[in-house]
Amino acid sequence: MSTAAIEVDDISHRFGDRLALDRVSFTVARGELFGLLGPNGGGKTTLFRILSTLIRPGAGDARVAGASVCSAPHEARRHLGVVFQKPSLDGKLKVAENLATHAALYRIAPAETGARVDDALARLGLTARRNDFVETLSGGLQRRVELAKALLHRPPILLLDEPSTGLDPGARRDFLAYLGELRDSAGVTVVLTTHYMEEAERCDRIAILHQGR
Repeated sequence: MSTAAIEVDDISHRFGDRLALDRVSFTVARGELFGLLGPNGGGKTTLFRILSTLIRPGAGDARVAGASVCSAPHEARRHLGVVFQKPSLDGKLKVAENLATHAALYRIAPAETGARVDDALARLGLTARRNDFVETLSGGLQRRVELAKALLHRPPILLLDEPSTGLDPGARRDFLAYLGELRDSAGVTVVLTTHYMEEAERCDRIAILHQGR
């Protein structure tokens, strides 16, 4: 079995005349906290969208747990938990209801859903908030709910696109600490995009993306 959780092989991508990614290659080891660091417009979000199977690369390929994002995107997706930069929670639903809805989308058996929701909430310190409406939570708590949702189907790899955007410094530190705990206690591979040096310093390794390279 490969020791790599993610392998990016010579990926390029264009949006019209603009070259967003220019022959990018790197690997992420299993159980690693890996950061994609760079300025806005450097190519981080484009690469994130390719790795999360939202778009196909113009050239090259990437493998997630050995599954090609080009030829086997459904298989690649099975190994991923994703936290997008923009919130994906329903503020009019309670915390536990958001997670249960996500479980249904992943076809988790109803008999298992309750235990998985309980486990995810406990892992993120959200048990006491399970019946709170999401719209009443602080930004930091909402990001923790996003992470709990992404972990519900127990993926070995987490992709996070600028996960601490909008958080105050204290909430950002707490969120990064949770990511470290996931890596250390459960062996989860975490890949995050960021332009915050504080987040980059928490990573085991970083790749710097600038002008698509």
